[in-house]
Amino acid sequence: MTYLQLENLHRRFGDVKALNGINITLGEGEFLSLLGPSGCGKTTALRLVAGFDRPNQGRIVVEGRDITGVAPNKRDMGMVFQAYSLFPNMTARQNVEFGLRIRGGDKSAREKRVDELLELVGLAHAGDRYPHQLSGGMQQRVALARALAIEPRVLLLDEPLSALDAKVRVQLREEIRRIQLELGITTLYVTHDQEEALAISDHVAVMYGGVIEQMGTPSEMYTAPKTPFVAEFIGTMNRLEAHVVDGAAGEVEHAGKRLRIDAARGRANGERVLILIRPEALELTAAGNGADGNALRAEVLTQTFLGPVTRLKMTGGLIADMSTARASALPVGANVVAHVPAGGVQLLTLAEDQELPDIGEGT
Repeated sequence: MTYLQLENLHRRFGDVKALNGINITLGEGEFLSLLGPSGCGKTTALRLVAGFDRPNQGRIVVEGRDITGVAPNKRDMGMVFQAYSLFPNMTARQNVEFGLRIRGGDKSAREKRVDELLELVGLAHAGDRYPHQLSGGMQQRVALARALAIEPRVLLLDEPLSALDAKVRVQLREEIRRIQLELGITTLYVTHDQEEALAISDHVAVMYGGVIEQMGTPSEMYTAPKTPFVAEFIGTMNRLEAHVVDGAAGEVEHAGKRLRIDAARGRANGERVLILIRPEALELTAAGNGADGNALRAEVLTQTFLGPVTRLKMTGGLIADMSTARASALPVGANVVAHVPAGGVQLLTLAEDQELPDIGEGT
């Protein structure tokens, strides 16, 4: 059942459209990540849900109740910020208890709740420490416990891991997901890190320019991007501009080379398309070793060691991931044949004047 709805939200700051009509529906207990580059509108959306800002148009509904005009302290939202925002003169225990104290109630019940939460976030031993005595990861755990103390209807997290080092980020994101599943709390999570979003979310909404480009499960976002931006932002992608030369046979032409692509069957001749191939799906062989049908010739420009996998970048903008053992046979400078699979390849239609986004290889 629908628990949280963002309906046609617009937010303008002067001439800048931070949000341009976004719609999100989230079920109770689900975890949604808003993913996108800086300035795409994801934090603005979160602030609207928290009540720290108001939309120019649209509404926010929780459990069937319109809360668009409700004050932040009346929304029952738990918020975790990028900066830990702990009270420096309070211990971890006092920070967690703060929201409960404001609400009043039995002291023994508050203390029991704080003990439970410190245990939940793995800090039962550190309740009497002050923020300056805690590591960054521990401080963020305290901030998470504080947000959960009031038993919020929705948990909101704004880039909560971006200030932490890589190893701590991975550990804490797994803890956040574990706690979220254990409590069954509906969660809206903002991040610019696509690996983070894919790892912990039930659903991901990729935002760009104040709109949602695509929303789906992590698997759907990775395997079936619907726009060039999503294809570029979610993971690394080979993008080959081409045009259909024989729709009946499923043939396209890229850089003067005819390729057979199953997804091109039935398309109109002359149609401009974008072939999307993940690096792990591009098979490489040394030039001269076997047939090079449905393939592109290239030269290896760089090799990047990634442990069991090595990434090869080639002329023509091609990127392939292959086992490190096999990559050793294709050193920098080697002439290779990149075999394009006919099936399992995504094909997007491009307007004649459509330009492709240039955002590197994703983040």
